[in-house]
Amino acid sequence: MNKRIEKVLEAIAKNNRLFDTLSERKTSEDFNEVAVWCVRKALEEAYQQGFEDGQKQ
Repeated sequence: MNKRIEKVLEAIAKNNRLFDTLSERKTSEDFNEVAVWCVRKALEEAYQQGFEDGQKQ
């Protein structure tokens, strides 16, 4: 995965209050309870971003 994709995914995770970072810390901070609607919104944003990137190619 390239750095741009990593930044986009981390921004999506932060915007949807899933995680502060997607970097592994190997601690309990790597685990988080999240609402299903937050996961759904994050997945929709990631899908939309992928679709838009595909349109540019």
